[in-house]
Amino acid sequence: MTFQDILFPYIKENVKGYLETHWEEEECQQDVSLLRKQAEEDSHLDGAVPIPAASGDGADELEQLIQAVVDNVCWQMSLDRKTTALKQLQGHMWRAAFKAGHVKAEFFEDVVPAVRKWREAGMKVYIYSSGSVEAQKLLFGHSTEGDILELVDGHFDTNIGHKVESESYRKIANSIGCSTNNILFLTDVTLEASAAEEADVHVAVVVRPGNAGLTDDEKTYYSLITSFSELYLPSST
Repeated sequence: MTFQDILFPYIKENVKGYLETHWEEEECQQDVSLLRKQAEEDSHLDGAVPIPAASGDGADELEQLIQAVVDNVCWQMSLDRKTTALKQLQGHMWRAAFKAGHVKAEFFEDVVPAVRKWREAGMKVYIYSSGSVEAQKLLFGHSTEGDILELVDGHFDTNIGHKVESESYRKIANSIGCSTNNILFLTDVTLEASAAEEADVHVAVVVRPGNAGLTDDEKTYYSLITSFSELYLPSST
């Protein structure tokens, strides 16, 4: 399961209903206020969608206001933006969806058994994702395998740096307390693999159904795996 496959489409399909249901709640109003502030900062951008201030003029105005928020969210997502305002609303929507059981994280069948083996061998497992740490914890806490947060030693998101910047991987190693040369990074994005390698991190590129295709040069250059079970890692000492 990925953010692209399920979680992001869930936002687009359900944001209007979520806003209508939770509009009067303080948390929702804070989300809208942050989105409105972001919209003001974005006003110079081509295609930017403004969010007007509420004037309290009845149901018609409320409907128009909610639609403006929906349009703004969809516009930001169409540009793959990662603004704090957008991520905050997404996080709150995902939390509600997971807790209600509307969404469960699905992992490829080789993932959980492999991670359990690595941990039994004394290795630590960390997640680094463009999705927020809160969203990561929701995924691992509400999966078809149950709550598997115990299998993860820590979480990183783009607050530590973008995944295509080598410095991010040095910061992660520093935060974990090990050298970059003691880390194996698994990814399906070669730009991320390249950035990690630049920081002296070991890399394997994961080839899964639906992933972007690799060039012949990339297939030759990178270590490729199609399943976590193909990794034979040395035990930690």
